[in-house]
Amino acid sequence: MKIVVSDDLPESALDILRAEGWEVDARSGRKPEDLAKDLADADALIVRSATKVTKDLLAAAPKLRIIGRAGSGVDNIDMPAASGKGILVVNAPGANSIAVAEQALALMLSLARSVPAADQAMKAGKWEKKKFMGTELRNKVLGVAGLGRIGQEVAIRAKSFGMTIVAYDPFISAEVAAALGVELTSLDELCATADYLTLHMPSTPETKGLFNDERFAKCKKGIRIINTARGDLIDEAALVRAIEAGIVGGAGLDVFQKEPPVEWTLPQLAKVVATPHLAASTEEAQEQVGLDTAGAVRDYLAKGAVRNAVNFPASVPADELQRLQPWLKLADGLAAVASQMGPARVDQLALRYYGALADSPASQLLASSAAAGLLRPILSGGVSVVNARAAAKERAIEITETKSTRPRDYASLVSLKLHTSDGERWVEGTVFEPNTPRLVSVRGINVDAPLTGSLLIISNDDQPGVIGEVGTILGKHGVNIANFALGRNETGAVGIVNVDETQTQANALAAAVDEIRKIGAVRDAWLVRL
Repeated sequence: MKIVVSDDLPESALDILRAEGWEVDARSGRKPEDLAKDLADADALIVRSATKVTKDLLAAAPKLRIIGRAGSGVDNIDMPAASGKGILVVNAPGANSIAVAEQALALMLSLARSVPAADQAMKAGKWEKKKFMGTELRNKVLGVAGLGRIGQEVAIRAKSFGMTIVAYDPFISAEVAAALGVELTSLDELCATADYLTLHMPSTPETKGLFNDERFAKCKKGIRIINTARGDLIDEAALVRAIEAGIVGGAGLDVFQKEPPVEWTLPQLAKVVATPHLAASTEEAQEQVGLDTAGAVRDYLAKGAVRNAVNFPASVPADELQRLQPWLKLADGLAAVASQMGPARVDQLALRYYGALADSPASQLLASSAAAGLLRPILSGGVSVVNARAAAKERAIEITETKSTRPRDYASLVSLKLHTSDGERWVEGTVFEPNTPRLVSVRGINVDAPLTGSLLIISNDDQPGVIGEVGTILGKHGVNIANFALGRNETGAVGIVNVDETQTQANALAAAVDEIRKIGAVRDAWLVRL
């Protein structure tokens, strides 16, 4: 594996990747054309905010599987281009929550007590005690626009100052808000009642410029606004007008539309406390952001585990996603097996979920993972769980999912069928402890084989001598058998041979499979690589 790190990352984070034995190319300040060359054979890219991950840059990275953003915002990454190429994008949304929350409180206190102006006067040799009369946060109403991780941390800390907290967030449940002692309300009501308003919203087409002349006109007179989220949430010219008109009593700003600002009127106003995008800039936060991002990249490349994904195809709670990881791997592997059982045009991918798995609200992710396993051996371009459904749709492959309460031999089971121009292909699998995907049925014949590595799948007449001949042929070609599983019923037998395969053995293994197909009792044999 090759990991390119194009912005500064702590050594402790880089060591997480180096410990896997991977090549880590960590250099900041590269020109775009140089970075493009370095990404030509890279599996992963890790950035902060300085590197701009454009469509052209991604086009120069055919092997790229994951982009790690060491931070929360992904404004510097072309998300549609990354998703279109099946590249997973992960970030570190919670790692700097405390740092940003503390900065929001610092700006709030600075506004309430005129700390920066008083300090500036002292440094100029002026003792202006009466000029800087302050106000208390106690008994004031704090409006939190965006009650995610950071908004929640701000609310928790603000309560210790005796503030009343109200919040606007259409994506947070009333139960979560109630547990925090926070009242949910509309944005208009929030602006009309808050003495302080702190912004913790993402930058989206709907939120850009949300705080404009019209919005400020709906605010309680004298409101003080804190923004440590995204500069484009606020129309800066409108904020200047609102402050000069006395509608807004002050602002604490850590982020701006352009950074550094092109127009300095807003940050230089007397009623504005401004900092140069420092909210996440603490030693602790930067260390944790790096560790979380490197860990997420490692887990995806080494185990296929997905954490903190920004462009994942469904919204799934982190604990549920963690529980589903081995099942996602199973679905991918089952589809890969079925797709490699001979050439054919695929018309439909059908999955049925049995047992406890059928009750999971996130089971639809399994179909995305199965589609990735189906298409990966077929397509030369990148395909992953991120773009697999779209890629299947482009090829007119229908995806269907059903659930069954019918009892089976396993607590949970995934049954997968491919409808192809050459007939149906049917495989089933489950997950054994500890998180080990197993192939448990092929063509309706029960087997039990690890779903990993290189598999030789043999369909044959149920008669003596077949296993011996297969073993003899593999031994003759220098192919080592790691596991041999056999299943049979009245229709015939199926053998699953897990074999050791190195790059130098690929030709020998292919020759062995060709010879096995010539055994009289063998109906067919397929070499599947997972």
